[in-house]
Amino acid sequence: MKIKKILVSQPKPASDKSPYYDLAEKYGVEVVFRPFIKVEGLAAKDFRQQKINIADYTAIVFTAKTAVDHFFRLCEETRVTIPVTLKYFCSSEMVANYLQKYIVYRKRKIFASKTGRLADLIPSMQKHKTEKYMLVVSDVNNGSEAALLAENKIDVTPAAMYRTVSNDFAPDEPFDYDMLVFFSPQGIESLLKNFPDFKQGDIAIAALGSAAAKSVTDAGLRLDVEAPSPEAPSMPAALDLFLAKTNGAE
Repeated sequence: MKIKKILVSQPKPASDKSPYYDLAEKYGVEVVFRPFIKVEGLAAKDFRQQKINIADYTAIVFTAKTAVDHFFRLCEETRVTIPVTLKYFCSSEMVANYLQKYIVYRKRKIFASKTGRLADLIPSMQKHKTEKYMLVVSDVNNGSEAALLAENKIDVTPAAMYRTVSNDFAPDEPFDYDMLVFFSPQGIESLLKNFPDFKQGDIAIAALGSAAAKSVTDAGLRLDVEAPSPEAPSMPAALDLFLAKTNGAE
């Protein structure tokens, strides 16, 4: 089946240089950016209820750019001065590069997984096992990431700094996509909340990360594309391989 219209469940890129636009032109597809979920930052007073003092930690673990944004936002709102000695451990190079929005990259100790998998960041963390780690998460996280680190003798505390809520579809909003691209388990939950009678049929589904991929199959849906992989380290790369088979280059 040829793919004609793809829903990418992320906000529309600020720049026209997004690789998704390159894919649209290359394969003659329409790409629509429409998040299934929206992120809301926890207020400082809500964060304080967790009894977590950011200044007590010597290393921060980020698994998403959203986590980066809300960490630095809460530091500012709670008047926490971030020391230059703070170490940053990121689940992907994309997240690590995003830190440049807030810090002078070359003057900080930053570590990133080259595969996009948190598990592959553990060897770097174990080399710094005396650090006290904070893992920035959503308030609806299932604890699997913190459990994985704890199992590997990493002294880690999960800190919820933002929440994800369903970004509901309007009754008259069209849903005529040939492919859906998800980036979190919450996106799958929102799909099923908005469309409880959803039938996949020929609709292709792509997921970024093992958690999102598992949510697809747990929901009884067919997973057609999973990223990252050795052949495709990013979602655009994975879609490129998939569309080459279904559509061929224009």
